[in-house]
Amino acid sequence: MDHPLIDLINQRIREAEEAGAFDNLEGAGKPLPNMEDPENALINRLIRENGAVPEFVSLSRELATLREELRETGDRTRRRDIMKEMSMMEARIELARKAHR
Repeated sequence: MDHPLIDLINQRIREAEEAGAFDNLEGAGKPLPNMEDPENALINRLIRENGAVPEFVSLSRELATLREELRETGDRTRRRDIMKEMSMMEARIELARKAHR
């Protein structure tokens, strides 16, 4: 749903363009600076400051831990259990990557 004043806003912008109000503005023709999403700035900052990562990254770290445990374990039963966990973890990682995109 459009803003109730959208027609008036667009008219004022057209008038300003025709009057040359937007000509020779500083930075014209240059890319916009990187800006954080103002609506989510607080959430994004808290996530960054607390070291949060996408789910697939944390799952990949868990998988690396399982691989290390597998290398160090000689117990065949435990190795089989670890390999099952690794298989499930790989599937979860793939799902998390798809969800992240």
